[in-house]
Amino acid sequence: MTETSSPHANAALPIEIAGQFAETFTHLADHIGQAILGNDRVVRLTLTSLFSEGHILLEGAPGTGKTSLARSLAASISGSHQRIQFTPDLLPSDVTGVTIYDQKTGQFDFHKGPVFASIVLADEINRASPKTQSALLEVMEESRVTVDGVTHNVGRPFFVIATQNPIEQAGTYRLPEAQLDRFIMKTSLGYPDHHHAVQIYAGAAQRDRAGQVSSVISTQDVNYMAQQASTVFVANPILDYVARLVEATRRDPHVALGVSVRGGLSLVRCAKVWAASQARNYVIPDDVKILAEAVLAHRIIVDPDAEFSGVTATVVVQKLLAEVAPPVSRENPVA
Repeated sequence: MTETSSPHANAALPIEIAGQFAETFTHLADHIGQAILGNDRVVRLTLTSLFSEGHILLEGAPGTGKTSLARSLAASISGSHQRIQFTPDLLPSDVTGVTIYDQKTGQFDFHKGPVFASIVLADEINRASPKTQSALLEVMEESRVTVDGVTHNVGRPFFVIATQNPIEQAGTYRLPEAQLDRFIMKTSLGYPDHHHAVQIYAGAAQRDRAGQVSSVISTQDVNYMAQQASTVFVANPILDYVARLVEATRRDPHVALGVSVRGGLSLVRCAKVWAASQARNYVIPDDVKILAEAVLAHRIIVDPDAEFSGVTATVVVQKLLAEVAPPVSRENPVA
C-alpha cells in the first residue's frame, strides 16, 4: 500500500476521533451484515455514501437483498424511514407531498410525502415516469421540496437508497445520465457465495432478517460522523491524482462523455470517509482506487461502437486505474 501522508497530531481530524469513527463504522457494517450475508463490501460502500452525505443506486437481480439492505440500514439508525414503490402511475406529489384545502380552517395545509424521512428507499426507481423520477432527484440535490411556492426542508440526515432491476427493461424508464450523476455511488448486489448461501438457507425459518436489526446510532450521530469525516486531510498529490483520473475519462477513445467535476468531488468526499473508516485521518491512493469504480463508472457514457465491441464503463475505469500513476511523494497534513 502506497501512502502519501502519515498521521500527525496537527491533522485536522484527531487520530483518536478517526479511531472512534472506524469503530462505529465497523460496528454498523457488522450489524447490517447480520441481515445481508456475504455482501460486506456493498454494505461498506452504502455506509460510505451515507457519511459522504450523498445517495446510492443499487442494481441487482431480484432476490439479491437490495430492499433488505435499505431496511437494515434504516433500522440501524434511530430515525424515520420510508419506502416508495415506484410504479408507472406514481405521481410527483406522491413522492414530495401535496397541498390540500381544509374547509374547516379555510387554509391550505401541506401534507408531507414519503421523502420527509432520514432514510428513503426508492424501490425500482426505473419503473416510474421521468417526471416522477425528476421529483425525487430534485429533492436529492437540494434537500428541500417546493410546493405551491413554499419551500420545505427535508432535514438531515437525508439519504436515498434507490434500487433498479437491470434484467426486466419492459415498461421501465432508464435514468438519464445527467440524473445518474446525482448519485454519489452506484454498485451492484450479487449472489452470495456458497458458504453464505448455506447460512441463509439454514435460517429459512427467519423470514425477515432485516426486521431483526435494531438501532445502533442516532441521526445526530450520523450528522456528527459526516462532519468529522469531511475534515480528513487530503494531500495535494492525492487531489492531483483524482484530477488526472477524471480528466483521463474524458480523453479515452472509448468514451463519449467523461466524468464531470461533480464526479471528482464525489470521489474526494468518499475517499475521506473511507480513510476515516480505516482509522486514518488522511487519504492514501488506495482509498481512491478502491472507490473509483463505484463512484465514477456510472458517470461515463461509452461510445456506441466501443460498447458494441464489449467495452463497458467499468472496463474503462479499471484500465485508467492501471494507466494513471498514483502519487509517490509524501505531504504532511496541515494544521
